[in-house]
Amino acid sequence: MLVSIIIVNYNAKYFAEQCICAVAAAIKNIDAEVFVVDNHSHDDSVQMVEEKFPWVHCIANEKNTGFSVANNQAIHLSKG
Repeated sequence: MLVSIIIVNYNAKYFAEQCICAVAAAIKNIDAEVFVVDNHSHDDSVQMVEEKFPWVHCIANEKNTGFSVANNQAIHLSKG
């Protein structure tokens, strides 16, 4: 794995979708993995990620842990 990309989301389903689409285009020929850490959104962000982007590792937090903690959750799982 060359690159790990971490996206932290909180109630920004539309922007998360746009971000994942942009990342997917950018990593088309790169050995990469993508993580979305959702900080307990109430706008069906997790469902959108899981349905539209099954190749993305989605971490659904049960509370808003904050930006740094969310990043660290994915960093511990990343291989890039």
